[in-house]
Amino acid sequence: MLERLDELEREYEAVEVQLSDPEVIADQRKLREAARRHKQLEPVVRVYRELRGVQGDLGAAREMLAEAGPEERADREVLRQEIDAAEGRIAELEEQLKVLLLPRDPNDGKNVIVEIRGAEGGEEANLFARDLYEMYQRYAERKGFGFETLSADPSDMGGFNQVTFLVKGEAAWAHFKAEGGPHRVQRVPVTESQGRVHTSSATVTVLPEAEEIEVQIDEKDLKIDVYRSTGPGGQSVNTTDSAVRITHLPTGIVVAMQDEKSQIQNRAKALQVLRARLLKAEQDRQASELSSARRTQVGGGGRSEKIRTYNYKENRVTDHRIGKTLYKLDRIMLGELDELVDALMADERARQLAGTQAAP
Repeated sequence: MLERLDELEREYEAVEVQLSDPEVIADQRKLREAARRHKQLEPVVRVYRELRGVQGDLGAAREMLAEAGPEERADREVLRQEIDAAEGRIAELEEQLKVLLLPRDPNDGKNVIVEIRGAEGGEEANLFARDLYEMYQRYAERKGFGFETLSADPSDMGGFNQVTFLVKGEAAWAHFKAEGGPHRVQRVPVTESQGRVHTSSATVTVLPEAEEIEVQIDEKDLKIDVYRSTGPGGQSVNTTDSAVRITHLPTGIVVAMQDEKSQIQNRAKALQVLRARLLKAEQDRQASELSSARRTQVGGGGRSEKIRTYNYKENRVTDHRIGKTLYKLDRIMLGELDELVDALMADERARQLAGTQAAP
């Protein structure tokens, strides 16, 4: 591990030099990559340097203890306390380094595109999709992330057949990646006149936002249709062909956008989502899974397939992947997701340390 840490420290120092290189500063792509790498390496190098310092203090304290005479009882006691404290701190720092040296998720640092669809349960599923959307919006605000709705297809009673949004932030992927999958709700629907509890579901798909340099899209591979927007909107909606549907012919992926008044804006947003889907598919292919991660997230939307259950009667949320249950559904729906997300992150780290695949 020490050889690896020495290597990372040398790389960190080299990146620091790059950040002051006029040639790198003049190239936005190089500067962005260098700044991102610097931010990745900084915590590892900081902890490693502290570890070396504490190890040096420990060695000095042991030498002084060995040289202290029997009559220097008070000094010897102080030195023993210093040694105990240094040994404890070294153990803490070594554990921190083990976690920091775990393989990085290739999507760390990326923004996130989230798609939510009402699945099984009719209009109640669409209403639950809106509830999830609002929960994630509040959570993003609590974490200081940017939030932008890319497209929304409202249902008859005010829910969402489908909604897509962008979460912007350095830690957005880390905090949202485990949210992908079928979410199940158990409650009395507003459409139920007898007061009976129903079970419905919505699917959440989490995609890393792809930069143009990561995913090259050939215009010849695109089929672009424009049509008149439907639903409520501004003056241009329903009067001009501003809606855009893009079909990626090699993969068959279709993305449609109609929320903006401008055809150009809708086209840009559709390409943004298309790049994210293509990047995820390519990452899955490279991992020899060929889109299995996305299929796992979406599943069939059925009630038996779920990553999490929201039970309104019991004010309960259960994450089935880690077996964690919290009786604070009301707080969670207000965006207080930290306890669940932190537990999923901890589970992922523990599985990586144990050499097994993380739950999400």
